[in-house]
Amino acid sequence: MPVRILLVDDHALMREGIKALLATEPWIDVVGEAADGLAAIREAERLVPDVVVMDIAMPGLGGLEATLELRARVPHARILVLTQYDDREYVHRFLKAGAAGYVLKKAVGSELCAAIRAVADGQSFLYPPIAAKVLEDYVHAPKRDAGEDQYERLTAREKQVLKLIAEGNTSRRTADLLCISVKTVMGHRANLMEKLDLHNQSDVVRFAVSRGLIRVD
Repeated sequence: MPVRILLVDDHALMREGIKALLATEPWIDVVGEAADGLAAIREAERLVPDVVVMDIAMPGLGGLEATLELRARVPHARILVLTQYDDREYVHRFLKAGAAGYVLKKAVGSELCAAIRAVADGQSFLYPPIAAKVLEDYVHAPKRDAGEDQYERLTAREKQVLKLIAEGNTSRRTADLLCISVKTVMGHRANLMEKLDLHNQSDVVRFAVSRGLIRVD
């Protein structure tokens, strides 16, 4: 049976390039594409792929928030991050969220195919320079109290709301993107701000930037 792949990237040319590359492998079947996190969730629930090749930075719901949602809704699907970002913060957050692999876009085609094969077989795959960083962090990181990182106290939905409001989306827009009510969004917003000790929109944006959840160019 071919490995069923869902490609998630907001750049159509990137998706087309990856799709063309994977089409040369008879054991891979690209069954769907998505341009953002919400579309990825919808397509994953409809297609039930074996592997979701996931970008990070996308409009609306990003790769991290989509990964959290997919792990709950489509647990069979393995998440392989394919990104240009090699930031330690991104790597650790995706691994905590349940991603099975992390590959940089500068990798060659054979490395991407090897990563897909590994995660489809139930293994983990880290692009070698990423693996080196993770190992270095593990060796040198000080022991921390498990409750030290307040961000990890947030629920998956609160993390999604945090990113969306930090990007400047209104409560109505956030509600529409997540298919929930405005009242529910406001409740999540109040809860996450209390947990993180944030007091206004500027605090939310600064926190999101400091954690690598959004980027300000």
